[in-house]
Amino acid sequence: MNDITFKISSLRKATATAIVKVSKKETIEAIENKKVPKGDIFEFSRAAGLLAIKKTSDLIPDCHPLPIEYANIQYKIDGLSIIISVEVHTIYKTGVEVEAMHGASLVALTIYDMLKPIDKGVEIFNIKLENKKGGKSDFADRPLHTLKTAVVVCSDSISAGSKQDFAGKAIIEKLKKNNINSVSYEIIPDEITDIQSKAKQYSKEKFDLLIFTGGTGLSPRDVTPEALKPLFDREIPGIMEAARKYGQDRTPYAMLSRGIAGFIENTLVLALPGSTKGAAETMDALFPAILHIFKVAEGAHHD
Repeated sequence: MNDITFKISSLRKATATAIVKVSKKETIEAIENKKVPKGDIFEFSRAAGLLAIKKTSDLIPDCHPLPIEYANIQYKIDGLSIIISVEVHTIYKTGVEVEAMHGASLVALTIYDMLKPIDKGVEIFNIKLENKKGGKSDFADRPLHTLKTAVVVCSDSISAGSKQDFAGKAIIEKLKKNNINSVSYEIIPDEITDIQSKAKQYSKEKFDLLIFTGGTGLSPRDVTPEALKPLFDREIPGIMEAARKYGQDRTPYAMLSRGIAGFIENTLVLALPGSTKGAAETMDALFPAILHIFKVAEGAHHD
């Protein structure tokens, strides 16, 4: 099974179709008039399809078990063809494409089984995924221009050379995965004046995105929030609320993070934890959805 623990739950939808083709008009008439000896093919196959959707992970080894929030099975008769459409919704970390296709295939097989006593020429065609929605790909609303980005590590020990930086480098790797490749990188001590000086500098130089890592905990030297908050023109509480919620699902200590986010003029400033795991998880929680901020800004400038 693929690791999906780093993913965020979101509304995911998928629609799959299948076609059952009969060989004679009399079969269609028997279906429409409910004269099929085994019973109403639509009601029986709908029940089979719903069961198939729910049991997908029991039968396909690499599929993750997930909650089925909605399932709908519809039919349309077109000539000698029965067109099956299966729609599935979930709010989860992975999509429901296989569930929808599994449902469509079992509906088609059930119809085949019910019709074969009266029509030896029944065939199944084109089980396929029609569309899917949800997940990070739907929220990768990337800006058109290259973002000027900086990562600043706040740490007395790393600045003094007694420890190595891993959190800042983890952030840079996460940025690269989101196609943000040109990044300024600095290490400074945990000093309010140094943090404020760097924030003002990058804002003055019109950087789009400035990420601090470190100094968001509860030790006496953790002063990054105190340094940045007075500089914010607009704070954005929801950003770090989302990050803490994501982190809390993975460790109970995430609630202790005092990360903040906001704008200094037109520069988006994020204050992330100083631990490598905390910084990486916060990046997973926020990107690529947070890039929508810059897409909105481009639209405002265009208007």
